[in-house]
Amino acid sequence: MKSPKIGRNVVIGEGVTFGEDVTIGHNVVIYEGTVIGSGVTIQDNAVIGKQPVRPRNSALKYSGEKLPPAVIGNGCTIGTSAIIYAGARLAEEVFVADLATIRERVSIGRRTIVGRGVAVENDCVIGERCKLETNCYITAYSELGDFVFVAPGVITTNDNYMARSKERFGKFKGVTVRTGGRIGAGAVVLPGRTIHEDGTVAAGSVVTRDVEKEWIVLGSPAKPLRPVPEDQLLRNQE
Repeated sequence: MKSPKIGRNVVIGEGVTFGEDVTIGHNVVIYEGTVIGSGVTIQDNAVIGKQPVRPRNSALKYSGEKLPPAVIGNGCTIGTSAIIYAGARLAEEVFVADLATIRERVSIGRRTIVGRGVAVENDCVIGERCKLETNCYITAYSELGDFVFVAPGVITTNDNYMARSKERFGKFKGVTVRTGGRIGAGAVVLPGRTIHEDGTVAAGSVVTRDVEKEWIVLGSPAKPLRPVPEDQLLRNQE
């Protein structure tokens, strides 16, 4: 195994493993046990494998048990000041841009792009070849299929009680976006909603109901507008 190219002030914990041709920038921290595949680039100030820490008054109690190490697949790029928590798993050729955060127990599929400043909260599943664009927010317990597009500034939510009443505990529910689903800039998706295959949410809409397969919805609350044009359907892309 060829030793990685390492910048200045890098901290590497015990038991970290590297594949071939790994490049690590300055001031990077890689926590113990992390698995780094071949051809990975980790840019300056990134943090990989961080264990989660919760405030004492958090709605979600943390047992204190250590999560398994993060796994970074072959060919991934981790941007400047990105943070990837323990228990996260990135498949091959995932691109994580500057300042993005990927929380614990998140899995991200092959060739997905996680844009600048994106936050993917805990316990999410993201499919292959998705595009999560600048500053969008993927709430905890969400599931995105393959070829999902999430535009800049999109907000997804998982708490219908907005942090009030004990009834909310155990009822947190993220959003589901099926394969080929698309969400336009600045849209808001309420807890538990599903955007079905090739469903499309217009920019600035508020999704209060499920979006049907191959339909465009628009407005606040979002209502069906028209079918997705044939030339935009995933099955018709080259």
